[in-house]
Amino acid sequence: MSQEHPLPLAGKVALVTGSSQGIGRAIAQRLAQMGADIVINYRSNAQAAEAAKAEIEALGRRCIAVQADVSQEEDVLRLFAEISSTLGPVAILVNNAGTTRDKLIIQMSLNDFEHVIDTNLRSAFLCTKAALRGMMKARWGRVINIASVAGLMGPAGQANYGASKAAVLSLTLSTAREMASRNITANALAPGFIPTELTSIVTEPQRKYMLDSTPLGRFGTTDEVAAAAAFLCSPEAGYITGQILSIDGGMSIHI
Repeated sequence: MSQEHPLPLAGKVALVTGSSQGIGRAIAQRLAQMGADIVINYRSNAQAAEAAKAEIEALGRRCIAVQADVSQEEDVLRLFAEISSTLGPVAILVNNAGTTRDKLIIQMSLNDFEHVIDTNLRSAFLCTKAALRGMMKARWGRVINIASVAGLMGPAGQANYGASKAAVLSLTLSTAREMASRNITANALAPGFIPTELTSIVTEPQRKYMLDSTPLGRFGTTDEVAAAAAFLCSPEAGYITGQILSIDGGMSIHI
């Protein structure tokens, strides 16, 4: 007997980069709940990736966990080849992989700058380029880029991170313009402070400053970011493209 309300993403393959933990893992789980088959991508934490994979499979979805450094072109090509041969073409791409190396500009090495740019920006470009051909053939696709409120505000001590995320926002807009005629949407999420392993290095004074800068008076959750990503992948969001949705408790109001 067919379901009265079929799962909206049934039959779609979703790749979420950097999805062994944190925001990426929450997004992968939410998309699986909507019916998508999932690719868990990770760079180094195989144990966490396997745990995330088990969560997805428990929902009855197909899932593979693939190690790949998505800032490297050869790894991205290998990743997409494995996805294509096991699950099929990527219909939903969530560019989530990211890192930080916070320092003041005068203390920041070129390596600190380039590492963050490569991980946050080059990875999004490489994965978007690799995914678009299959989406164009299917004449359907969703690209979600996880940016940051830092890309809108330019925080002190985050010149590399803020610049990378601002560039991700521009990449999103270009993708949306180029792909609109193929029924492929591209949107960005700009989270505020979301407690994850990535943000665990933030000092207490920094946390207090960010909390004081957030009108809602609390930090966000990975599930709240995942809910926004899920909406942008849903059929109801088919007329939304080239948009930046801040999930920041009002922090960006302070611009």
